[in-house]
Amino acid sequence: MKSDIDHLMKDANLDSLLVIGPAGHNPYMTYFTGLVHVTRGYLLKKRDHSPVLFHRSMERDEAASTDLQIKNLDDYDPIKLLEEAGGDQIQADAMLLQRIFKEFDVRGRVGLYGKTEIGPHYATLHLVGETLPDVELVGEASSRSVLTRARTTKDEDEIARIRKMGEITSTVVADVAGFLTSHQVKDGVLVDRQGEVLTVGEVKRRINLWLAMRGAENPEGTIFAIGRDAGVPHSAGTDDDLVPIGKPIVFDIYPCEAGGGYFHDFTRTWCLGYAPDEVQEVYEDVLDVFETVYKALKPNTPCRDYQVMTCEMFEEKGHPTVLNNPKTKEGYVHSLAHGVGLAVHEGPYFSHVESNKDQLLPGSVITHEPGLYYPDRELGVRIEDTVWVHPDGTLEILAEYPKDLVLKM
Repeated sequence: MKSDIDHLMKDANLDSLLVIGPAGHNPYMTYFTGLVHVTRGYLLKKRDHSPVLFHRSMERDEAASTDLQIKNLDDYDPIKLLEEAGGDQIQADAMLLQRIFKEFDVRGRVGLYGKTEIGPHYATLHLVGETLPDVELVGEASSRSVLTRARTTKDEDEIARIRKMGEITSTVVADVAGFLTSHQVKDGVLVDRQGEVLTVGEVKRRINLWLAMRGAENPEGTIFAIGRDAGVPHSAGTDDDLVPIGKPIVFDIYPCEAGGGYFHDFTRTWCLGYAPDEVQEVYEDVLDVFETVYKALKPNTPCRDYQVMTCEMFEEKGHPTVLNNPKTKEGYVHSLAHGVGLAVHEGPYFSHVESNKDQLLPGSVITHEPGLYYPDRELGVRIEDTVWVHPDGTLEILAEYPKDLVLKM
């Protein structure tokens, strides 16, 4: 949580944090600013000091709405800086940061964050590092960085926003189910009342529309994958594909608040009309693992233990897994879970590797998503919910939705 940042900075031996880029769709900046229209700026957080947001004049009202301490970048006279730099924009940007660091007495180790064009900012920061001997610019491993660790646990406001996104997500999922089952079947595929075939692309366009109508957006896209595509976990599906009955559809939807806010992550596997026996068998294996491992989740325990448990259960059922064959492209091929928040994938992480020291902490929001994949058999199954670990250690699925495999036509 934000209240943990200062002691996490101390643990990491960081004296300051510098976040670069816009506020929207930039999780590290949004974490401090909230959803505001600040398209370019800096945020400086010194240890044991309140953060300062640096903004342009045109966005002064948006910056003020954050309730952060703010500073107008135009106060540093960027036109004059550019003249002093002989028209070299990189040199001028480096001079700007140098003046900010001197004004706010920034010294020691400065952790770098943000989302921006890497080339010019690399050059700018390299110049800053060369000209300020009292400053060491530090890049941390993303999985263990101060702000990644702070974001691993959520406060009540963050939970409320993720819960609201869960409500929107489940409503749109219900809309999709209703839309699909309202169609007729002709030659084994869905058609509308005029006899026009339904495509995956049309389903996705409807999803984007229904999300937008409810104040959400879909920056990472949607997985609506059928047949062989369903057997490749991150295959988004092929827009021109028709929508058949009796084949597994992996429907993975992960929208966020409009403007780049909090995400919710959710997957169901559906067969329209009926499920073939082999799909039903694989589905029951996944559902059994989902329910068994979910009941076993406990706070303050190693995340990797649950990945190992999942692999062992699937192997007992006869499926290959990444535990004994890390390169497998069939069976269970990914990790059990990941954190969800201002990014759809964030800490904690559930890899089974020995180096993974992440714990399932009270306050975490995670996915729970076992799956099995057999692309050559045109078969994939995944079930996923987003789960909050309450401060008292109890678990809550933030958006309940039926786990029926078959949608009746």
